[in-house]
Amino acid sequence: MSNNPTFAAGWVGGGDLVGTGPDHQVINPATGGVVATTALATAVDVDTAVTTARAALGEWAGATPAERSAVLAKLAAGMAAASAQLADEEVSQTGKPIRLANEFDVPGCVDNTEFFAGLARNLEGKASAEYSGDHTSSIRREPVGVVGSITPWNYPLQMAVWKVMPALAAGCSVVLKPAELTPLTTLTLARLATEAGLPDGVFNVLTGTGAEVGASIAGHRGVDVVTFTGSTGVGRQVMSQAAVNGTRVQLELGGKAPFLVFDDADLEASIHGAVAGALINSGQDCTAATRAIVARPLYDDFVAGVGELMSKVVVGDPTDPATDMGPLISSPHRDKVSAMVDRARDAGIRVVTGGSVPDGPGAYYPPTLLADVPEDAEVYRDEIFGPVLTVSPFDDDDDGVRRANDTVYGLAASAWTRDLYRAQRASREIHAGCVWINDHIPIISEMPHGGVGASGFGKDMSTYSLDEYLTIKHVMSDITGVPHKPWHRTIFTLPR
Repeated sequence: MSNNPTFAAGWVGGGDLVGTGPDHQVINPATGGVVATTALATAVDVDTAVTTARAALGEWAGATPAERSAVLAKLAAGMAAASAQLADEEVSQTGKPIRLANEFDVPGCVDNTEFFAGLARNLEGKASAEYSGDHTSSIRREPVGVVGSITPWNYPLQMAVWKVMPALAAGCSVVLKPAELTPLTTLTLARLATEAGLPDGVFNVLTGTGAEVGASIAGHRGVDVVTFTGSTGVGRQVMSQAAVNGTRVQLELGGKAPFLVFDDADLEASIHGAVAGALINSGQDCTAATRAIVARPLYDDFVAGVGELMSKVVVGDPTDPATDMGPLISSPHRDKVSAMVDRARDAGIRVVTGGSVPDGPGAYYPPTLLADVPEDAEVYRDEIFGPVLTVSPFDDDDDGVRRANDTVYGLAASAWTRDLYRAQRASREIHAGCVWINDHIPIISEMPHGGVGASGFGKDMSTYSLDEYLTIKHVMSDITGVPHKPWHRTIFTLPR
């Protein structure tokens, strides 16, 4: 990237929008340096973007499925061609390792876009038939209208793709607000969409704060559905703002994923899975493994193995392919994570490895393992959103499953066992939107992502996500041609 480029407040109507808010600096969390400067949008700009999206809706909603599919397929190809730029922008604004961006974020987004390009031509519905005997009933699935999306800073490009692609496949127009900390790849995505032939005004991006732009989108009368990924607390605010107008919402919120290790588990596999699941994206992942709950016979060896492997993880410059883990998103967020670990240490919880802020620039925090963590501890119950894994023992299967479910969250979980019946029980009884067996974190475009409880509701990815962006219309046509219907007599009787 060039040195500190300047961007307008967004991409509205197929080009830059001159924002009415102040400038905002995008900071590289690895160095503390300025990556870019953007103008922040305001509520006035939200009105402009929603009006633009509404005006563009008819053309895009009226396009054939094949036409929408062709645009998304071309967008996927454009994203693949721009993959190096997208990866560099993602690393510079988030601090995630280039290896993660190159091998997970960007190719996953291209695949997701390709998936929805195909799905645009496969809007399934119930068969037309004469269910009443006197009428033909059919189902139409129609675009819900203008979609307002609010995405987080941990996976800026991926979350934008998860929200935008099913909406576009369904025929909706979109106004999206990325986190002001990380707007760059979303702006690039909007430009690539325009270059792929998406009509102007169908996909609009506004950079701005949640307090002004996010709240304005969520509470805007011209928005037909609001989708949000972020913390549970902010998600509840979004829901209350949308409720003023009775607007539909889809929420993917926080998590506190259990990592349940039964006594017959492959110890080495569970150790490696725990480190990978806990440290992905520096632990800034709502599905990350955060609570390892381990059968007592394996407990000591598991703690020792995870601690040893964590201590070997390479933390450093995210642009270096040899780096395993980069910084957290910002120094204030790093300080929040550090304070939670400090309070755990002060409460007598054992810090096996990590647990202290390193010297030097950047918002770095080391991989940290906390052992012998009681169920009432803050670090056990509350989302840390950093490279911190807690470990607690359990005595029998009932106790393990109970502990796994001892949380208000329900986004993801994993169970580690070689026993088929234990695996089936875990998949049935653990309350979460996704339960992995003998792995933790993998996602695929064909399968849904979303939670229960304080983790929200509704789905991203897969065919199920289309339901968030479609309305169901029943069309019922008389086939008799009889002017006086038998059911009319329940309302009135004609003179004889």
